[in-house]
Amino acid sequence: MAPQSLSGYYSSTLVDHFEHPRNAGAMDDADVEGFVTNTVCGDSMRLFLRIADGGERIAAASFLTSGCPASIATSSVSTEMITGLTLDEAEAITRQQFAEALGGLPKSKVHCSVLAQAAVRNAISEWRAGRADSM
Repeated sequence: MAPQSLSGYYSSTLVDHFEHPRNAGAMDDADVEGFVTNTVCGDSMRLFLRIADGGERIAAASFLTSGCPASIATSSVSTEMITGLTLDEAEAITRQQFAEALGGLPKSKVHCSVLAQAAVRNAISEWRAGRADSM
């Protein structure tokens, strides 16, 4: 049996984000990074954020993700979605919204949107904890 193509399994938006990830790579001048791992499937995401406007807005985001095409695509779309948002707005994005931005995820890949949501919340939490420590 021949392997199924990505386009036969995923939306064209997801395939595009996987094949042409946006904001991929470490950010040298990041203010904070968040790291999460899915212990079940082994996918991991490191999210880098540059914070502006007195610590209230995400000026830039990038990622390093190890995982399946859906994890990489979800990481890519998440950086686009959160850039320009306030920390509260970014933190409020749900896993469903990340999945919808990709044209949906197969049921077996919903954990990829959970990974992106957790990375965003982890990075914001790290940022807030660092600011509290410096006060």
